[in-house]
Amino acid sequence: MRRTQCPRVISKEGGFAAVFQLQLQGLFARRYEDPLLVSCTDGVGTKLKVAVAAGVHDTVGVDLVAMSVNDLLCTGAEPLFFLDYVAMSHDEPPLLEAIVRGIADACVDSDCALVGGETAILPDLYQRGDYDLAGFCVGVVERKRLIDGSQIQPGDVAIGIASSGFHSNGYSLIRKVVFEMAGLTLTDTVPECGGKTVSDLLLKPTRLYARAVRSVLRHYRVKQVVHGIAHITGGGLAENLGRIVPENTQIRIDKASWEVPSVFGWVQRLGQIESAEMDRVFNMGLGMVLVVSPHFADSIQHQLADLGMTTWRVGEAAVAEPNAPRVVVG
Repeated sequence: MRRTQCPRVISKEGGFAAVFQLQLQGLFARRYEDPLLVSCTDGVGTKLKVAVAAGVHDTVGVDLVAMSVNDLLCTGAEPLFFLDYVAMSHDEPPLLEAIVRGIADACVDSDCALVGGETAILPDLYQRGDYDLAGFCVGVVERKRLIDGSQIQPGDVAIGIASSGFHSNGYSLIRKVVFEMAGLTLTDTVPECGGKTVSDLLLKPTRLYARAVRSVLRHYRVKQVVHGIAHITGGGLAENLGRIVPENTQIRIDKASWEVPSVFGWVQRLGQIESAEMDRVFNMGLGMVLVVSPHFADSIQHQLADLGMTTWRVGEAAVAEPNAPRVVVG
């Protein structure tokens, strides 16, 4: 945990709560005019069943952080600190250490302090080896830089940022298709996905977008050119992007504009899943979408590319017809 912490963490170890300093002066000065606190919570879901079966527990710690931090970024906020909740059947220090190591790795990558957590031993609720995770993130944003989608207007460009795969959504369906219907095991290889094992494909952690998105927002601090941000999770592109589109506006997404990773086609083929259901359950290769002013779209894409992110122009905002859906994917 210590490697995730900065001078703003002033709590003592062994206390009952964590203490974090919002304003700092001097070398590490961070001063806010009208700060708003932003909070998020999420879990990892039944992806944990795959982790337990594979005996790999550090990657789900990354998932736990990413699911909350990526949500928090959608407001334009800076992640400040993170807490976790781990519930398991018996006290297993090696298991807990692996989980927390992944959480700490992701917090370092997100410039977010891991300030504490809770470990609950619940033998009456969990079988030996099983566990559950929940995460909680708090961030801050200046009121005048709050991003809520209300500034989205016709002509704005939707920039999709590549996901790393399934992230942490749809695993009840994935497990049914891969293990029950197809009868595959974790050690089986998948030729159409580069010969990777089922375990590698299903346990690839959720992509962390904090440094890349925060870099873009800092670069355009004078002008708010990012009008909306959506984290694409369960519900897919239409549902999640639709949460930020204002009335009388529609974002039209071109499905042919980005490359869908082979893992989605693999699961769709194994389960004979209809395309509409795939689009509803999965991110289909886009983990986050930025809706930006068209005048800055190219430069934002170049900046994200320099930060290691693959992006595509996937759509555009337009005036909506009465009672039309906020997002159309076609």
